[in-house]
Amino acid sequence: MALTATQQLQINHRSVRRFLDKPMEPGQLEALIRCGQSAATSSFIQAYSVIRVTSPEARRAIAVAAGGQVWIEKATEFLVFCADLRRINQVCEAVGKGGLEGYSEHGLAAVIDVALMGQNVILAAESQGLGGVFIGGIRNQPEVVVEQLELPHRVVPLFGMCLGWPDANTEVKPRMPVECILHQDRYQEMDPHSVAEYDETMSKYYASRGSNVKLTDWSNATAQAMQGKKREHMLDFLRSRGFFVC
Repeated sequence: MALTATQQLQINHRSVRRFLDKPMEPGQLEALIRCGQSAATSSFIQAYSVIRVTSPEARRAIAVAAGGQVWIEKATEFLVFCADLRRINQVCEAVGKGGLEGYSEHGLAAVIDVALMGQNVILAAESQGLGGVFIGGIRNQPEVVVEQLELPHRVVPLFGMCLGWPDANTEVKPRMPVECILHQDRYQEMDPHSVAEYDETMSKYYASRGSNVKLTDWSNATAQAMQGKKREHMLDFLRSRGFFVC
């Protein structure tokens, strides 16, 4: 089956970290946010807020906290996507339903809302020739983000997003074969042969790409990422913000 233009755009997604010194057009960012708002949202609660960070000092502090990601400072736009239960709490109290108590279901709904919105935003940006990259590193020191952006209680920064006009042609990372992801009727255990083949594909990709060459494969890179980014502070941080208390 031939891919549609939208499907091809989705498959061509890549992370962009180098940007031209060129601003967006007037109203372009607002249009991207409107596209983000059109994503599915649990029970239409719309439990998200996006902070546009223009202060060089705030960008610098967040870049350092995120592990020295200099593209945060240099991107045309830097956005911080937040799970926002503060607005929901205010509504609940206003209509006499009482304040939120920190149930995990409410936190999950908000986190999913934000993720769906963020994906819509970056897809809309790429449809206009822009590029970007998600910044999960803001969770390294989330308190820094809270302080820099003056985020109130029940508002949690989940990830950042750099956006701008690409200054490099970044390669597309090969994804796992569909048969490794799509299961029929029941969960099927991972086929070691398929993983080995994918490791070989990724090893060749990492060794041959134009920048940030690595001598690794998917299995080793994934294990390193997961075991190296435990962020053990996150549960206490989330609970201190009114999320996942019960």
